[in-house]
Amino acid sequence: MLNERRRRVLQALVEEYVSSAVPVGSKTLVDRYELGCSPATVRNELSILEETGYVVQPHISAGRVPTDSGYRSFVDDLIERHADLLECSSATESLGHAAEIDDLMRETSVSLTRLTNCLAVSIAPSVTVARVKRLDLLSLAPRRALFVLITESGQVVNRSIELADEVAPEVLARIERSLNAAVVGKRACEIRPLRDALGSEAMARSVPAHAPQVPSSVGEATAGAVDADDTMLVARVLDEILDALDEADRDRLYHVGVPALLAQPEFHDAERARPLIQFLEDGIALLEALSEALATRELTVRIGHENRRVELGNVSIVATSYASDSGEGVVGVVGPTRMDYGRAMGAVRAVARELSQAMGGA
Repeated sequence: MLNERRRRVLQALVEEYVSSAVPVGSKTLVDRYELGCSPATVRNELSILEETGYVVQPHISAGRVPTDSGYRSFVDDLIERHADLLECSSATESLGHAAEIDDLMRETSVSLTRLTNCLAVSIAPSVTVARVKRLDLLSLAPRRALFVLITESGQVVNRSIELADEVAPEVLARIERSLNAAVVGKRACEIRPLRDALGSEAMARSVPAHAPQVPSSVGEATAGAVDADDTMLVARVLDEILDALDEADRDRLYHVGVPALLAQPEFHDAERARPLIQFLEDGIALLEALSEALATRELTVRIGHENRRVELGNVSIVATSYASDSGEGVVGVVGPTRMDYGRAMGAVRAVARELSQAMGGA
């Protein structure tokens, strides 16, 4: 635990290093910050901070830079003592005008990059927990169809389907009505048990002809909404829908700002930047790195080697979850450990709040 004077010296050193990106000497701290103590005292405090692992001296004649522990102390102090400074007007009024989730996620990432000069990431809520608003099934050719599934939260999943036999447009229209009767208002994840029930021989034998009904359960949805003659075709459509939903759930991460990240002095060395870039290209790995924010539902800051992946040893992640009417997602930034933590935390909080409002979760 740092005493008050040591804490102030460390805070000044972090702020100066974040601003200048060069090692900081005691004279700079005395000249630029009102520390209320002599240069000799500051030098002594820096020596103690170095001995205790909060700062390091890269070269014998250089000033000092914060370590991951030094940044952690700075961030914890910022959260505890200056929470009011972590509010930021994110200027993202356009978020509420985005028509689809994809547009909303991209606009969110662009706003965060503009505010923080870091790589911005956002994760859309899982499409599988969203409720189905409408399912369209369109004929593209005698043996080809297109389905478009739209959720109540604005997510869109679509795919073309190759059919084994020629199918008339009126047959697809009938199946579209039947499937809408079965799935509208249900969560997308409930389509799977519907498909399983449809595959049962006993259920297939009990299907009455025509006349779709609004289901009250998965079993009734299958029995009452699907024509017996259409069973195989409906099963084919449902299989494609389920596969597309799984794909969409794996592909719900958006990031913007790689050039801004690579413009930072820390990444001018291509060899140092390459592992990070390769990691960022792996969407699943980045999803996992951000998952803690969704698990804790609080603002999460992971600094340097606090991150589990070695590729993230030179960066920090600031992230938090947001709520929507169809689930939760994550927004955050990835930047060098020498980032402006106050600004990053404020921007992430503000954008998460506005995103919740735009998606009906506030």
